[in-house]
Amino acid sequence: MNIKEIYNTSKSRTLTTLALLLLVFGVFIADNILLTWTILGVAYLIAFYEAMALFGYKNSSFFAYALAIWLGAYIYPNPDDISFVVIIIALSIMAHKKDINYKILAPFVYPTIPMLFLFTLYKDFGVYALLWLIVVVASSDIGAYIIGKGIGKTPFSKTSPNKTWEGTLGGILSATILGTIIGLGSVAFVPALVISLLTALSSVWGDLFESYLKRDADVKDSGDIFPGHGGMLDRIDGYMFASIIMLVLLRGLL
Repeated sequence: MNIKEIYNTSKSRTLTTLALLLLVFGVFIADNILLTWTILGVAYLIAFYEAMALFGYKNSSFFAYALAIWLGAYIYPNPDDISFVVIIIALSIMAHKKDINYKILAPFVYPTIPMLFLFTLYKDFGVYALLWLIVVVASSDIGAYIIGKGIGKTPFSKTSPNKTWEGTLGGILSATILGTIIGLGSVAFVPALVISLLTALSSVWGDLFESYLKRDADVKDSGDIFPGHGGMLDRIDGYMFASIIMLVLLRGLL
């Protein structure tokens, strides 16, 4: 399959990715905390709604709690801390009522914790770190798709039968190279390389985890917000694990 055929079969995927990259470019240029919080908040609330469906919940109060959490993320200086406070409060309430149901916590773990880490990444390290993350995850996704379609033969995981080892490794390599180039704008070569590589690796399994959730729920897509292309979680799944890993690595290596 040549490049033209690959593009024709993945036109909507390519256009959506380009649109998201343009949105990120706009955020990068504006570099405004309220704008970034709003855009990430919209993505989070949609993703939270989709996650509730995947986990089998229809409790409207959950959505209100998610909104309160995101409002708190704007006010509190360390948004990632909020996720642990929420879990402690939820466990305390369940213990008090003597009604422990850990599955209730699921949407408050995924996508809530990753999105709080993503916003913290911006607050702590600025818009350039956010751009770095986007480049790594997007290039990993695009690289894996193109290389996988072109030369992929070896199945990667039963969770996602369409993925191949060739595509996965090709995507990680392309993400590491491009990520390192972007990272050199703010850190030395070795940290840029390590952070880009490990972030790219985590994005692969972030994508795989969301695939598992869909298979477990017996659905093709997490939603239909992107016509013919899936839901919000389908578009940001790679960032869910990658945002946490990048923030942890930036804090530890810089």
